[in-house]
Amino acid sequence: MTLGVASVMPQQTAKIGDLLRSGRPRFSFELFPPRSEKDEATLWRTVRNLEARGADFVSVTYGAGGSTRAKTVETTDRIISETTLLTMAHCTAVDHSVAELRNLIGHFANVGVRNILAVRGDPPGNPRADWVKHPEGVLHAHELVELIKSSGDFSVGVAAFPEGHPRDVDWETGVRYFVDKCRAGADFAITQIFFDPEDYLRLRDAVAAAGCDIPIVPGVMPVTNIKQIERFAVLTGMDFPEDLAARLRAVEDDREAIRDIGVEVATSLGERLLAEGAPGLHFTTLNHSRSTRRVWQNLNGAKSGSGR
Repeated sequence: MTLGVASVMPQQTAKIGDLLRSGRPRFSFELFPPRSEKDEATLWRTVRNLEARGADFVSVTYGAGGSTRAKTVETTDRIISETTLLTMAHCTAVDHSVAELRNLIGHFANVGVRNILAVRGDPPGNPRADWVKHPEGVLHAHELVELIKSSGDFSVGVAAFPEGHPRDVDWETGVRYFVDKCRAGADFAITQIFFDPEDYLRLRDAVAAAGCDIPIVPGVMPVTNIKQIERFAVLTGMDFPEDLAARLRAVEDDREAIRDIGVEVATSLGERLLAEGAPGLHFTTLNHSRSTRRVWQNLNGAKSGSGR
């Protein structure tokens, strides 16, 4: 497979795994492909804000079952060609054969991607449904890591679950699966969002004790919508602290008050995690940067402009 190295823009040759080992906290942001013209305008406003303020990298998600595959490649391509942002693509194994996955990896390589987040993914339509392997696909995330690493010079990230994955029979099983991904060649990991820093520290220490020393970046999302975070908690099994839920419900009709609480909680969480040696923070933006930029400013003094 030809990877088109000559066409890769200089900033895209940077490897996220190396950046995260540099000793300086890195701040990154998750985006998703737009579904409408309005969504696209919002996304690009956020992209330009993040670029202007020096985000270390951004990631572009990939829909379950390939539901946003074309848009993921298109969005990734445009960010790479029109901005200076280091860009990571997500790659999921759901409903894809190995041949289709190889083709997808080739697409990413050809638009200049050198950093990929490899996740097995959730079943389309219902994340809690039984996971069914494609007859010609892969069963575990570590197989996807191996496939990507064998397809080119990629820095590969994987998912981590500080509270445990809802499909795991116990927390220790989740640790073993994570170590399998590490041994398959993963260069770094990004966690699902969480609220208790002790969960992150427990996971980090457990995998380190098992001989896995890759950087693990905490996933952080400032709450901006109560129903949204409650729905996310149900789908993923994430713990949504009752004391935080009570604070948010007390001001549920005041959008700005909810944002202020979300920024306060995310800032406090980020401060603790960075003080404990986390290599950076990866913000789930939902394609809006106002709250995340406020947290970012609180944590590293970056200038944050006005506007959503």
